[in-house]
Amino acid sequence: MTKYEDGAGFDPAFDPGFDPGFDPGFETRAIHAGQPADPRTGAVVTPISLATTFQQSAVGEHAGFEYGRTGSPTRQALEECIASLEGGAHGLAFASGMAAEDAVLRALVAPGDHVVIPTDAYGGTYRLVSQVLAPTGVEWSAVDLTAPNDLTRSLPENTRVVWVETPTNPTLTCVDIAAVAAAAHERGALVVVDNTFATPYLQQPLALGADVVVHSSTKYLGGHSDVVGGAVVLTDDDLAAKIAYLQNAVGAVPSPFDCYLVLRGIKTLAVRMDRHCENARAVVAMLEAHSGVANVLYPGLATHPGHEVAQRQMRDFGGMVSFMAAGGEAAAVALVAKTRVFALAESLGAVESLIEHPARMTHASAADSPLAVDPALVRLSVGIETAADLVADLRQALDAVT
Repeated sequence: MTKYEDGAGFDPAFDPGFDPGFDPGFETRAIHAGQPADPRTGAVVTPISLATTFQQSAVGEHAGFEYGRTGSPTRQALEECIASLEGGAHGLAFASGMAAEDAVLRALVAPGDHVVIPTDAYGGTYRLVSQVLAPTGVEWSAVDLTAPNDLTRSLPENTRVVWVETPTNPTLTCVDIAAVAAAAHERGALVVVDNTFATPYLQQPLALGADVVVHSSTKYLGGHSDVVGGAVVLTDDDLAAKIAYLQNAVGAVPSPFDCYLVLRGIKTLAVRMDRHCENARAVVAMLEAHSGVANVLYPGLATHPGHEVAQRQMRDFGGMVSFMAAGGEAAAVALVAKTRVFALAESLGAVESLIEHPARMTHASAADSPLAVDPALVRLSVGIETAADLVADLRQALDAVT
């Protein structure tokens, strides 16, 4: 586990020119937090430390590292960087987003405890809670978190965790984090926010009252569809120690090379997110005007039910766009196979644009459940290609099935 101390990640031994009161911005921290120049060579890129074991000067005396599963210099750099970007004290890196979710839930709940998830939770989260944890005695329910005033009354007494996604996957529902946190804390429950879609560049859940933030770093943090990873950020020391214990005991940790890839991706997170958002707006404008689209789901639209919440707690509205095909499921399935620039593929958040049919792909595990996705829905991960090319590609595909 890495405890993040100074809010910037600069080591004055290697960056003597920085004033102690220097308060770097997000983009500066994304490039430098936890990543001082290598003290031996001066390399400005964090080295990939492949060592699985580390020499000790005496029994129990070492330079902070013992064994690769427990920690490594490259992983420490990543954990410090992500903690800085989310404004947390502790960062922990995992081998996948689901490994991060599993560690958090196992640290927070026991048989007999209750977990609340959104009514439109990510299919993998639903599967973890309903198919993995529930058989062990953990109780759960799906609740509409867009009505936080009703949340206090609806939470069972044994609720320990309220799990928030905002925007949600794939319907892009926006949840008032501060309001949900206040309601959950009143009942003694902790709030975990999956910040994968928004990223720390667009949204800061800990500053809004959340207790824990999780990420699939496979998505926007990595940003290039070449690494699978997860992350947890929080402030509470005791809870961080529990999750770190599971991180080491279970061993679902990323390799040093995976950590390097996520670190490399994070360096350009801010500029990529700006382009994702800009391109998403262009795509949304076209979709709204096309007869083959019944409804566009995007927080940036004034007509979106969560627009006011998103406007208040996000810097911008993100690069994810969903819409309902006017021709229903048949049209949606036909459409996703006809794009040329948008690749038909699962996952999201990378430089290339992706299109998918959630009901049959990413959210198939929620089929025939209360969390089932409308089969007419199409989800877009809008990349950073030329906006006009993305608009033209979607238009020709919609024209072909309309």
